[in-house]
Amino acid sequence: MTQPTNWRTKIPAGVRPYTEAAPIAAFFLGVSSGFPYAMIGATLTTRLAQDGIDKKAVTAFTLAFLVYNLKWLWAWVVDGIHLPLLGRLGQRVSWLIFSGGLVIAAVANLALVDPGTNLLQTAVAAVLVGIAGATFDIVIDGYRIELLSPRQLGVGSGMSQYGWRIGAAGAGALALVVAARMGWSAAYLACAGLALPAMLTGLVMGEPSRHREPTQRKGLAHVIDTVWQPLAEFFARRGALLVLAFILLHKIGDTLANLTFRLLFDDMGYSNDEIAIYDVGFGFWAFLIGIFLGGVLYSRMGMKRSVMLSLVLMAVSNVSFAGLAALGKSNWGMAAAIGFENFASGIGGVVVVAYFSALCDLRFTASQYALISAAASIVGRFLSGTTAGALIQSMGYVNFYLLTTLAALPGIILFGIMMRTGLVDASVGSAGAEPSPRQAGNTTP
Repeated sequence: MTQPTNWRTKIPAGVRPYTEAAPIAAFFLGVSSGFPYAMIGATLTTRLAQDGIDKKAVTAFTLAFLVYNLKWLWAWVVDGIHLPLLGRLGQRVSWLIFSGGLVIAAVANLALVDPGTNLLQTAVAAVLVGIAGATFDIVIDGYRIELLSPRQLGVGSGMSQYGWRIGAAGAGALALVVAARMGWSAAYLACAGLALPAMLTGLVMGEPSRHREPTQRKGLAHVIDTVWQPLAEFFARRGALLVLAFILLHKIGDTLANLTFRLLFDDMGYSNDEIAIYDVGFGFWAFLIGIFLGGVLYSRMGMKRSVMLSLVLMAVSNVSFAGLAALGKSNWGMAAAIGFENFASGIGGVVVVAYFSALCDLRFTASQYALISAAASIVGRFLSGTTAGALIQSMGYVNFYLLTTLAALPGIILFGIMMRTGLVDASVGSAGAEPSPRQAGNTTP
């Protein structure tokens, strides 16, 4: 059968994968994934501050984010529980519609509460947005991984991150604009509509052909299997403990460094305008470029080499901040350090997320990815919250950033061992398995 010529053949090969249906769908999924986070983040902080709420109470609302770190506790529900009526649309699509509806309802509820008269009710409403948003994330991640073919995981992860950034930033901007004209209730109600891109994407794209239903059992046995099977399947793989160690350790250095940049800038005497220009502005565009290049590298270099490159780049980026601290205040030095760090983080965010996506079994995609993503951040966040400030005070910024570079080495070494022993390939689940030659031959490029 002669394949028709289309416009994709006329664009650069590196850009072509970004124009395919599944990666574009991942972008719209990302938009809806990002906006609930913004609703309980900077947007709620601004709303509370403008309502005259005490600063201590305002910062306490950040506890609502803890819900996102706990989403693995109920992720198994998304894999194992079939919804009545909506379930006819398919497991993933039905949960997209249901969880999207929960997000809309939760954001609308937050819109209707008055922080000035009932702060506790506002706190409960914020936590409900966190629960609904985290559940939406679980479904979106599972749907994204199953919708993308293995070769699209890198590009799809990049498109998802583009969408997340735009969804979060767009929601924050929309809320501010509407609030200035019609009040905060109207602002939150307007933002609630940002759940629709993912819901509509599910209806348009349909149930992923790669989705696999887990083995069903009846009664209590079904519940136990739904919770236990994702863990049992992962740890039955060769080298699973070493892979888990890599997941836990690979981001320690990067997380330790990232949470201290603003402290460094403040102590070096940078103004808010300088931080806005170089950190927020320059760094943002460097991050977007890194995301795009990450997708290209994953497609061209393959999973193993692109992940290793990203780990090295993220480690080296910490050295750049040691150099900035030793150099002293320099706008060009800050631009170079923050630009390189965001560029490296953009690449790493794509290729490492793609690898973690490939680790999933298609029967337990939502459960396993929720567990993997939680494990990937927990050690770094714990160490950052408990030791970063004390380390800076005791050894200074230069030595601290050199230490964070050393802290990145275990992840690099572990991944190198996994590459040499074949554990990277052995660890990949069915989500990262390439189709058989017959299937590949029937796939239209």
